[in-house]
Amino acid sequence: MESENSSTKASYIAPWESAFDKVSTPFEEFIHNQTSSGIVLMVATIIALVLANSIYAESYHHFIDTKLSIGFDDFVLEKSLHHWINDGLMALFFFLVGLEIKSEILVGELSSVRNAILPIVAAIGGMAIPAGLYVMLVPNGDGALGWAIPMATDIAFAVGVLVLLGKRAPASLMMFLVALAIVDDLGAVIIIALFYTDTISVSALIVVGVSFAILIAFNLFGVRSPLPYFLIGVILRFAMLKSGVHATLAGVLVALTIPAMPKYNASVFIDHMSSLLAKFRSAHRDGISIMRNFKQRSVLQAMENGIHKVETPLQRLEHSFHIPVGFFIIPIFALVNAGIPIDFASLDQIITHPITLAIIVSLIGGKFLGIFGAVFIVVKLGWAKLPTGVALRHIAGASLLAGIGFTMAIFIAELAFVGQAEALLMAKTGVLIASLLAGIAGSVWLLMCKPVELSDLMVDNNNEES
Repeated sequence: MESENSSTKASYIAPWESAFDKVSTPFEEFIHNQTSSGIVLMVATIIALVLANSIYAESYHHFIDTKLSIGFDDFVLEKSLHHWINDGLMALFFFLVGLEIKSEILVGELSSVRNAILPIVAAIGGMAIPAGLYVMLVPNGDGALGWAIPMATDIAFAVGVLVLLGKRAPASLMMFLVALAIVDDLGAVIIIALFYTDTISVSALIVVGVSFAILIAFNLFGVRSPLPYFLIGVILRFAMLKSGVHATLAGVLVALTIPAMPKYNASVFIDHMSSLLAKFRSAHRDGISIMRNFKQRSVLQAMENGIHKVETPLQRLEHSFHIPVGFFIIPIFALVNAGIPIDFASLDQIITHPITLAIIVSLIGGKFLGIFGAVFIVVKLGWAKLPTGVALRHIAGASLLAGIGFTMAIFIAELAFVGQAEALLMAKTGVLIASLLAGIAGSVWLLMCKPVELSDLMVDNNNEES
């Protein structure tokens, strides 16, 4: 048991704390490692594939098709587990996407026109060329609905691969790929809203508009608590669901209204904390636990409030959502969507199926041609410059890694081929094969790339100055 004497020590260590730290510390390091979410996603994908191709396949599909309902009295909402995950949990994923888009525009690589040109142009090329290639390969029929599938890039997988490559992948290359993927996500959200919608309900859209206006008003009135935004966000999402526009857009709209300005600036915060620290020091009494020191507890509460005021709600929510989305929502999505039955006897027929082949070619070849080609053109024309420490050979490797479509590509496939089991199976197979090949090709390419030499950087700087 804890004792009063423990308060006199510099720091208190619980009886079992050291033993627990031996387990918890490595786990916490794993959770906060940038590659970890990609590893968990990969494991979830493998589990789904194993289950779908084992004696448990029937139980697996029965489980994801299980009906779940919520409601009261006459209002009952009943959907399959698969539907709840794809249209429910994924709303939080798109909320995080919206937060990242806003953050990147305000303070990231997209915050200045000069820095934003390269990833924006690269992302546009990386969306347009794959979509065009797919349409060329599957111009007609129901399969043509999948034209947007190869436009996506899975940021968790792609960045995870770059981190694993270590020094072979410059830090600035990772920043470029992250910015590109965020623009890519924005493009995917717009495409989903415009092209994968049902019949439009004007009355529901009016509710969406009013809800969004209220959220903007919250921002303008300086409302910093996330609760009001989430409450109105729920209304906005249900209205979006009824409107016919895909509800994923709701998460992005809510995220864009989250305040991005701190209540205190750095100078005010420093003065405030210095004053509080002085009060905390003057209230200190040797041998008295802080549990019994009311003044110190009050000062600590004021410090906590001050920390919240110097941190923007946007940053706080983005940080809070990264772990649950990366380690729970996305892996769960993979677990229920990546379970593809593979018939090895007819694998050659599956791979050569028009939809499968089009996705493989478009994700790997289209992404490479679109991204590398766009970067090559704007750099040679002098409209933009490569990030520090990055050469065109590194851009080529990143262009291959961008072919890892996975999460967003499978999500779009689910929207494109509703009620078309065979087409959906071919699309998912194509996404998985393309993502695997793109990951291998990009990794091998970057491993063979030599780092940019200091002399190369000096030449580039001299050319820029002249």
